[in-house]
Amino acid sequence: MRPKIHRNSFITAFFFSMNALAQENMPADKQASHETIKLYRHLQSLNGFMMGHQDDLAYGVGWKFIPGRSDIKEVTGDFPAVYGWELGRIEIDQPVNLDSVPFDKMRDFIRQAYGRGGVITISWHLNNPLTGKSAWDPSPGSVASVLPGGQKHDLFLSWLDRIATFMLSLKGSHGESIPIIFRPFHEINGNWFWWGGKNASPEEIKQLYQLTESYLRDKKNVHNLLYAYNTDRFHSPEEWLLRYPGDDWVDIGGFDIYQGNTIAQNEAFIAELDKTLGLLESICKERKKIPALTEFGYNGIPDTTWWTNVLAKGINSHRIAYALAWRNAGSKNAKQFEYYVPYPGQASALDFQKFFALNNTLFQKDITEMRLYQ
Repeated sequence: MRPKIHRNSFITAFFFSMNALAQENMPADKQASHETIKLYRHLQSLNGFMMGHQDDLAYGVGWKFIPGRSDIKEVTGDFPAVYGWELGRIEIDQPVNLDSVPFDKMRDFIRQAYGRGGVITISWHLNNPLTGKSAWDPSPGSVASVLPGGQKHDLFLSWLDRIATFMLSLKGSHGESIPIIFRPFHEINGNWFWWGGKNASPEEIKQLYQLTESYLRDKKNVHNLLYAYNTDRFHSPEEWLLRYPGDDWVDIGGFDIYQGNTIAQNEAFIAELDKTLGLLESICKERKKIPALTEFGYNGIPDTTWWTNVLAKGINSHRIAYALAWRNAGSKNAKQFEYYVPYPGQASALDFQKFFALNNTLFQKDITEMRLYQ
């Protein structure tokens, strides 16, 4: 394995902000905790981007719930810098989320990662409150039903109560609240979730986002959250901004993109990733938001040099805070599998080691030295 080059000059280049205006920036929650504000300000000035992975500590290809394991760590010798988690099913008071991770274990994994100086991001595939079906049930009227005056408004608030309880339970070793990048209603321009796309008016979706944030912040006193707004693939600033709840409600702007299906060829994926990141950077610069690649992946990673010859080429000319690869669920049956980062022996593992050694990729040891919460 190519050894990780310790980048002292790279770390030295890391500082709060490059101008007084950025120093004065505050997150959307003006009562955010000390550690949350520190994270927010550090995210504005990262020299490189943090590599993330969904459910990294919980399971990987061929294993589950084994302390200390991580597919990324077993390939590179280091953990990812960003750890993604999912709260779907917590709203219906289930002990295990929709990806079979118990919430008590998730809480412990979050504490472990934070203890190393890692960054936590959480999504929420909440059930459809109108029908009781999954997040993927796009029944008309679902969003309207949870807004004030809607028939499921009180039910939705009770779901937010459970979100608040979980977020407030996340404590560091000194009793401080662990900062979380919360990403509700993701892929908000897509038609596959009840909260997105054509399934509600843009105004209704904006109200849903604002209701969620204001309730957690003002009613439940949850002040350890940074809020991420993200779409799926988009092709213009107008498309990304159509359901945008407003600058006062957003800290991080992003989008999700996967190779495969309509963008199966490498050159097409590089071109679209590059172009879309450029659009995102422009939007976020104008609105003083932090750009991020909130989800990405190529299921099965069949290309042996995908990390350095495809993903890196699409990202290298851009400035983003992090890129979150989706989960390594492994083999579901003889014909179905799901993994988005390599495991030992996987076809792209050697190239991922080269990706790991690039000067602009940040993993756990890099950001541990940066002390993002201080």
